[in-house]
Amino acid sequence: MKKNKYVLGISVFNEGDKILRVIERFNDYDTYDVLIMDDGSTDGSMERIPLNSHIFIVRQTENRGAGHSVRSCLRWAEEKGYEALFLVAGNNKDTPEDIVKLVDGMAAGFDLVQGSRYLPGGSFGNMPFYRTVATRLVHPLLFSLITGRRITDSTNGFRAIRLSILEDKRIDLDQSWLDHYELEPYIFYKIIRLGYKVKEVPVRKVYPPHAMGYTKMKPVTGWWSILRPLVFLGLGIKK
Repeated sequence: MKKNKYVLGISVFNEGDKILRVIERFNDYDTYDVLIMDDGSTDGSMERIPLNSHIFIVRQTENRGAGHSVRSCLRWAEEKGYEALFLVAGNNKDTPEDIVKLVDGMAAGFDLVQGSRYLPGGSFGNMPFYRTVATRLVHPLLFSLITGRRITDSTNGFRAIRLSILEDKRIDLDQSWLDHYELEPYIFYKIIRLGYKVKEVPVRKVYPPHAMGYTKMKPVTGWWSILRPLVFLGLGIKK
């Protein structure tokens, strides 16, 4: 049974010790419950997570993709009656102190609160150069042009989503082409274009050394997965 009106959603696939550190750091159970959506992990990390009455684990039998996992978080949170889902990285890149900005945004009536590494007060320590170019220049520029709204950080997964928007039939999360990295840009685009209230807030993100594995995204197919919702939606190929 849910304990709070907010739930932290963490999608996980073979994150090893990193997910354990996330659970240790994100522990404000007076503010949120924690949902761990395991996307078919095989590294034994799920068995090591210390459980309590605020932590829920949903295990999927196979790896279905980041979008499928986030969709599952949204549907689970909606079914349980939460007001909003806070999305946090499972590889320990986000900062617990920034959660209050998501809470404040929800309390102020925003439907999506988007974390930005590039607003004043935000930071992105140890991010590889090519990812800085892609996430600070390329994707936000295209995203802003297509949505008609200036956005500084369109790919940061640290965000809050008000779950009542899922009742809007114009937002179709169940399309099969959204199973990988497409889902979150799709949601962000639709919320802006449909006139919901959106706010960016400065947040801190710290990338671990490359040897520890700072991302599972592949350089070509992963970035096409993030870009193609902008192409498909901008051209009217998908809805």
